[in-house]
Amino acid sequence: MIKIENVTDKMAITLSIACAIHCLALPLLLLLLPSFMVLQLNNEAFHTWMVIIVLPTSVYALFMGCKQHKRYRLLFIGFLGLILLVLAVWIGNEFWEKALTLVGSTVIAGGHYWNYRLCQQHTLCHRCED
Repeated sequence: MIKIENVTDKMAITLSIACAIHCLALPLLLLLLPSFMVLQLNNEAFHTWMVIIVLPTSVYALFMGCKQHKRYRLLFIGFLGLILLVLAVWIGNEFWEKALTLVGSTVIAGGHYWNYRLCQQHTLCHRCED
């Protein structure tokens, strides 16, 4: 049976990685392929929408995972990454926006990976007790 916590952890990891790839690869793509300029992927709306999608997904996955495995320090790690992403949206400086986005998405992805692993161990541990 697929648990929704596992799916949301995986989705949050994927979104964090997509955010980091967007931040790193988009400037290179815009230089190499001028036709990508029409897509407007570099405008602030993309970053804002990514944060709007990442916030509820991450919060839900982390809360549900911590409820299962009782390692609440993951909430701190996840919220730290989310705060960095929100700060990246608010900061107008392009360098800090990219830096905070990369660090924040890495922290969130790491927190979700750790959450996912702990949930898997917890599930396997309970199966052994049955």
